[in-house]
Amino acid sequence: MHSIRLRLILFGALAAMLVAPPAPAAARSAVQAREGLAPALDAARLARIDAVVRDAIAAGQLPGAVVLVAHAGRTVYRQAFGHRAVSPGREPMTVDTIFDLASLTKAIATAPSVMVLVEEDVIRLRDRVARYLPGFERHGKDAVTIEHLLTHVSGLRPDLPLEEEFEGTGEALRRVFAERLEAPPGEAFIYSDLNFLLLGEIVRRVSGTPLDVFAAERLFVPLGMLDTSFRPGSDSVARIAPTEACTPLGWPCGGPGAVMLRGTVHDPTARRMGGVAGHAGLFGTADDLARFGAMLLAGGRAPSGAALLSPLTVARMTRPSTPARLPDVRGLGWDIDSRYSSNRGDLFARGSYGHTGFTGTSIWIDPQTETVVVFLSSRVHPAGGGDVVRLRGLVATLAAAAVGVVQ
Repeated sequence: MHSIRLRLILFGALAAMLVAPPAPAAARSAVQAREGLAPALDAARLARIDAVVRDAIAAGQLPGAVVLVAHAGRTVYRQAFGHRAVSPGREPMTVDTIFDLASLTKAIATAPSVMVLVEEDVIRLRDRVARYLPGFERHGKDAVTIEHLLTHVSGLRPDLPLEEEFEGTGEALRRVFAERLEAPPGEAFIYSDLNFLLLGEIVRRVSGTPLDVFAAERLFVPLGMLDTSFRPGSDSVARIAPTEACTPLGWPCGGPGAVMLRGTVHDPTARRMGGVAGHAGLFGTADDLARFGAMLLAGGRAPSGAALLSPLTVARMTRPSTPARLPDVRGLGWDIDSRYSSNRGDLFARGSYGHTGFTGTSIWIDPQTETVVVFLSSRVHPAGGGDVVRLRGLVATLAAAAVGVVQ
C-alpha cells in the first residue's frame, strides 16, 4: 500500500501542475468558447433543489447530502446539506465530503479501465471471458463475452449469497466460476455485481496492475481526482461519510462486534475481497465526479488536453448496447433507460446517461445540454435505512428545468 500511495503522490504532483484548480468541471464547452456568452440558466429554478433536499432530510430519508450541478463547463450549483455523520457523534456535511460511491465504481473506475485496454487493442469487446479467466467457462458459461458483462446481459445472477461469509479475491472468483447462468448470454438483462467483479479481475490480469492502481494512474490522477480512490488512507478519514456498523465480513450489518464503517467499503462482497473490486469499493467527492463527467462531455479529454479516452470510445460507451428487443437499455457500464435510471429525472433526454450506487449516490450526464448532475449521500447511515430514489430524480428534474433557459 505504501508503494501505491507513493506513486499516487508523485502522479498527483504532476497533475497539480497540469490541472487548473479548483473548477470541478473544467473542460471548455462550445457554449463557453463563444466569447462573452454565459451559460443559459434559470437560477431560481436551480435554487429549488434546496427545498426538496431539506424536506427529504427532515422526513428522515437521509442524514445529509452534497449536490453539484455543472453546466456548459461551469459549476453552477454546489451545496452541502444536513449531516455527514449522526452516530456516534453529529458532524455537519461539507462539500468536500468523501462518500462510499458503491456501484458508481462500475461506471467511474471499471468500465473506463476496460475501455482503455480496448483502445490499446489488448482486449476486444467480443472476446470470451474465459480467454482471460480460464475456468470461468464451466457450467455453460463459455459463450459469455466482455460486452455481455459490461451491459449486464451475461445471464449471471445479481450477486453471490450475501449471508455466506468468505475472505479473499481468490475465493470470490472461485465462487463466481462455480455459478450457473440464469439466462443464456444476450437474452435477458440481469443487473449483476458479478459481471463487474469479473471485469475488475480481467483488468488486473491483462494489465498486470491491480484495478485500483490502474484506474488511478490512467484516469483519476490525470484528471486531478485526488480524493477518489479505493481504500482511502487514514489522512482522509475525517472527511469520509460513514455508512453502517458492520462486522468485518458479515451481512446484514449490525450484531455483536459491529463497528461503524468509515473508509471501509459497505458492500459485503467487496469488503470480503479486501476493498478493491470491479463492482464496488471506490470512494470520492462531488467535485471529482464532476471532473469525470466533464472529461466525458469533452470527448475523453482532460483539462490538460491529454486524451484519456478517444471521442469514439466515449460515444461507444454511452450509446445503447443492449439487444434492441430488451426493454432495459444500457451502454457499456452506463445506464441509459432502464428500471434503474430514475435518477435521470423526467426531463433529460434518452441520449443522456448515468449510474446510481446503493449507498445513496448517483451521477447523470446530458450531452445535449452539457450538464452533469451529481447527488451524493450516505442514506444507509446510521442503521441501513433511508431512501433517496425519488429525491435523486427530483434533483435531476430541477437541474434539467434550469439549464438552457435564457433569461
